[in-house]
Amino acid sequence: MALPQNPLDHRYRGEHPVRTLRYLFRADRPQLAGAAVAFLGKHSPVWLLPLVTANIVDVVVNREPVARLWWNAAALLVILLLNLPLHLLYVRWMHGSIRRTGTRLRSALCLRMQQLSIGYHARVSSAVLHAKVIRDVEGIETALQQTADSGLAAVATLSGGLVVIGLQTPAFLPVFLVLVPAAGLLVVRLRERLRRSNESFRHEVEQLSSRVSEMTSLIPITRAHGLERAALGRVDRSLGRVLAEGLRLDQLNGRFGSLAWILLNALGVGCLAAAALAAYYRWFGVTPGDVVMLSAYFTSLTGSVTALLTLAPQVGKALESVRSVGEVLQAPDLEDNDGKARVAAVAGGFRFEGVDFGYPDADAPALRGFDLDVRPGETIALVGASGAGKSTVLNLILGFHRPTGGRILLDGQDMAELDLRSYRRFVSVVPQESLLFEGTVRDNVGYGLPDADDAAVRRALADANALDFVERLPDGLDTVLGERGARLSGGQRQRLAIARALIRDPRVLVLDEATSALDTRSEHLIQQALARLVRGRTVFIVAHRLSTIRGADRIVVLDGGEIREIGSHAELLASGGLYAGLQAAQLA
Repeated sequence: MALPQNPLDHRYRGEHPVRTLRYLFRADRPQLAGAAVAFLGKHSPVWLLPLVTANIVDVVVNREPVARLWWNAAALLVILLLNLPLHLLYVRWMHGSIRRTGTRLRSALCLRMQQLSIGYHARVSSAVLHAKVIRDVEGIETALQQTADSGLAAVATLSGGLVVIGLQTPAFLPVFLVLVPAAGLLVVRLRERLRRSNESFRHEVEQLSSRVSEMTSLIPITRAHGLERAALGRVDRSLGRVLAEGLRLDQLNGRFGSLAWILLNALGVGCLAAAALAAYYRWFGVTPGDVVMLSAYFTSLTGSVTALLTLAPQVGKALESVRSVGEVLQAPDLEDNDGKARVAAVAGGFRFEGVDFGYPDADAPALRGFDLDVRPGETIALVGASGAGKSTVLNLILGFHRPTGGRILLDGQDMAELDLRSYRRFVSVVPQESLLFEGTVRDNVGYGLPDADDAAVRRALADANALDFVERLPDGLDTVLGERGARLSGGQRQRLAIARALIRDPRVLVLDEATSALDTRSEHLIQQALARLVRGRTVFIVAHRLSTIRGADRIVVLDGGEIREIGSHAELLASGGLYAGLQAAQLA
């Protein structure tokens, strides 16, 4: 099924969730109307049965012609036989619309997450976002299906029953009309409390999802340090809060259902007694058949109103899920690229002019007065202690952050005026921890390049010193790597990451601790691969092992967000400054 490129166009602006749902279903309104008509047809036996029953009772009591009995039974049988085709039409139109809407909503969420800034993703747990895409949308789909099925059944029964009562025994119509206002009063009284409870419960479940995700990712560290009890304690505390909020919500829903049941059945007892008295004393022309009909209608109408009332908690959960999804759809922290100049080619020249950058709520800026002119094809190494600003510089180069002061020029153009999505087609990154997904070697190396053939993949693997070990894998290029490349060693994963960078033939290359935490042989193989990778490209390297950056054209030494020294390896050692001190500390 083809999905629109921009399913929601990000129309969510914090409006009421019902309005959002109306907007979501705008493409399926004809199907929804057809589904409602089909449902009324298939459900008609439910509200016609009491009328037919009343007619048959009156035929028996009044000794009327038996033909009337057969005609009533035949009419009901025909309507029953129509149930199957009408039900299949209803499912196709109604459930199909709900499924398509859920798919559009998930697509819109994924699109929005791709457009949100790296800062947003640093603040919001990936487990929370995962819960919104999977759990919240599933909750919306389930609630809509239940509301459609039960809600339409209740509305059809109420409407049909009230019409028949109004025609057959109009004197009793006001009694039945009391039901809906009474039920509505209950809903209004408890709606806000239900909304608050659902919101609180949802936040606790999201927090639990984040805790479980954190626990699973830390299992190797937890196991290595014997911290299982501490890890379980964090999850158990979150589980306790979810349990408490869930029980509070269940109590509120239970109180709601019980009050509705008592009220509606008390009205039923009164209606039955009134109908019996009217038939006994021949008031309003009420017959014994009418008593049976009114009793049956009150049972079905009471059940319908009860069904509508019991839908209130489910609808409340669905609306809270819409609000949860809306937190992503209306998040303002977007990377703004629309309307900006697209980048058609990159030479690789960068100029940093008095660049400042500060993270929100940070006590001190991460970068201050950063000035640097990088020529195309130059290799720049960034060194310094943790927190010196190295990663911030890389994020600025990638466009993940915008300078809070000064500007960055790419080939003479201010990066603030460029569409960074088009710029990144000329950039490759080799991170400290290679990010592989659960696919084949071919899929991982050629990720995002549908035209990359096996020959190109093999060349990239050979240049990354990875072809030998790949050919020894059980299925070669078709070997499935497992989640995060779990079946490979750290050095093998890193060489695949380098192959992924090589196949793109980037003009700008970012190496973020690409050889850290590797054994000597793996580091040697990766250094050989990197030597081929950096040729003719502008390269930015961050490395703690100073031995890996000796060949850089220039080394930039950062401290406290400021540049302290710039020069080659030999020049900086000869100057005896901060870099020389770092080198001596590593050799000691």
